[in-house]
Amino acid sequence: MNPWRRQRSVLIGGRRAAFHVLRHRDYRQLLIATSISSLGARFQFLAVIWWVYELTDSGLALGLLSLVRFAPILLFGLFGGVIADRYDRRTTLIVSQLLMMGTSACLAGLAWTDSVTLPVIYALAATAALIDCVAQPARSALIPALVPKGEMADAMSVNIMVGQTASIAGPALAGFVIAAFGTPTAFTVDAAGFVVAISFLISIRTTSVVARTVGGTRTAALEGLVFLRRSPVLLSVVSVDFFATFFGATTVLLPIIAVDRLGLGADGLGVLNSSIAAGALIGSIVVSALPSFDRPGRGVLTAVGVFGLAIIAFGFSTTLVAAVVCLAVSGAADAVSMALRHTVRNLVTPDALRGRIAAAHSTFASGGPQLGDARAGAMASLLGAGPALVIGGIGVLVTVVAANVLVPSLARTTIRDVETANDAATGAGQQSPEIPAPVLAGRAVGGSPTANVR
Repeated sequence: MNPWRRQRSVLIGGRRAAFHVLRHRDYRQLLIATSISSLGARFQFLAVIWWVYELTDSGLALGLLSLVRFAPILLFGLFGGVIADRYDRRTTLIVSQLLMMGTSACLAGLAWTDSVTLPVIYALAATAALIDCVAQPARSALIPALVPKGEMADAMSVNIMVGQTASIAGPALAGFVIAAFGTPTAFTVDAAGFVVAISFLISIRTTSVVARTVGGTRTAALEGLVFLRRSPVLLSVVSVDFFATFFGATTVLLPIIAVDRLGLGADGLGVLNSSIAAGALIGSIVVSALPSFDRPGRGVLTAVGVFGLAIIAFGFSTTLVAAVVCLAVSGAADAVSMALRHTVRNLVTPDALRGRIAAAHSTFASGGPQLGDARAGAMASLLGAGPALVIGGIGVLVTVVAANVLVPSLARTTIRDVETANDAATGAGQQSPEIPAPVLAGRAVGGSPTANVR
């Protein structure tokens, strides 16, 4: 069946039926499991940081917790993608969720017996982050096996919508449980939630094709980086993601804006934090309802540009209403960009490499905000929070212009070009993960390969 006809079959009156992708049973099961896991992740994170602060009353201890959680991603993120490509992804997800349930159970046991120490919390937090290095690429790489290519953008936007909803509901629910029943109960509820998530994963009938990776684990990990380097469109999407989040990082500056500029307390800081997630949720809903983007790369650049403008405006905001609106717009733009980035990645990447490319993308996506927070904090200490935000927003806009100039195929490539390239590669019998890279590297309008394919 022609994928373009299949894509048009979900259009109603020229617009795509929101959530129509949920008619696919296995994707629906995965989405439910993902929603429970995402809710549990936010639930656990808030409970852990609250526990650390209760034990230490130290901001430095909280900062070290973030570093401990990021270190496994930086060191082992690519190898998690190798596992996602080498073994059945559904099975990999089930095993990872079982291990995550184990970390929550350990935290619950320590909390109930009141026998915890800070190093133990750090160790369990690092273990959970390490497990997530495998779970995230496996989950992302499994989606293309569950939905048609023409509905990939739908699936990605709905996934992001679920994640943003969890970002809003998870901390709020965790805070309520901790306040009402205590930290031990919070970890117990989190562990129990994984049982439900695992049951939905087990019910998925579709199995993914296991890639025949060549060489050892290190060689297999490098195959993903080689493909990324040889694909200008994909590399530019990942780079835009990294630099946009690096320059547009705002989290570390929110307390300064809330207290020093707006004269607010912890409740105001909570409003600012929630406005980003609320805007992202709205952005995800909008993407689900809009017609498919024929040129998703152009959509990425447009959304990132809006994100940069919103950060600049936030840097100038002097009232709570203005700040909330700017942050909500930035969250919405980031959600739209994220959905389209993931769409481009899954369309361009051959199935044999999806786990490793997803892992590489996740590593860049995690590194951008972490390093960006350090940049923003350093600039704020020298220039103030407002100038740091404005300069960062300008950096985001420069990133968009640079990507458009250096890789013009990013904005020009259509989904039809990718489908044609995939069909040509399949017809030529190209099965090796290295071979399709130049073919899928980027095509200009009309389907001709761009000159900057390496």
